[in-house]
Amino acid sequence: MKLMVINGPNLNLLGNRETDIYGDASYETLCESLEAYAHTKGIDLEIFQSNSEGRIIDFIQSAKPGYDGIIINPAAFTHYSIAILDAIAAIGLPAVEIHLSNIHGREEFRRKSVIAPACAGQIAGLGLFGYFAAVDYFLYKAMKAEQSF
Repeated sequence: MKLMVINGPNLNLLGNRETDIYGDASYETLCESLEAYAHTKGIDLEIFQSNSEGRIIDFIQSAKPGYDGIIINPAAFTHYSIAILDAIAAIGLPAVEIHLSNIHGREEFRRKSVIAPACAGQIAGLGLFGYFAAVDYFLYKAMKAEQSF
């Protein structure tokens, strides 16, 4: 199995940015921990981070063939990027939206995701664990697909 992990704007500042909201783990720690976890499950990850909406869209469009799904933390793009929504919908791969903080318990403008309709689900408020839960979702989905034969 091969998954894309996409991180949007300012996630490269993890560990330094608003640690009371996003935690004190660095972006490098997130990537290393997630890659190690996925490796134990036999999953290949391609992790990408950009502060640019266009680069994120280009990366999503590069997904086929060879990928089984997308884990995306669109960060601020969550709330207004119809272009990212359309890119995810266009490629037809299952996606899971991730947020480190509980966006539903924060400011009103953060509670609406325009990306969510293109995703199988959303994980919010679990910190770094949300990424691991998304990996496990794809494992579960693959296991259920194998059992249906």
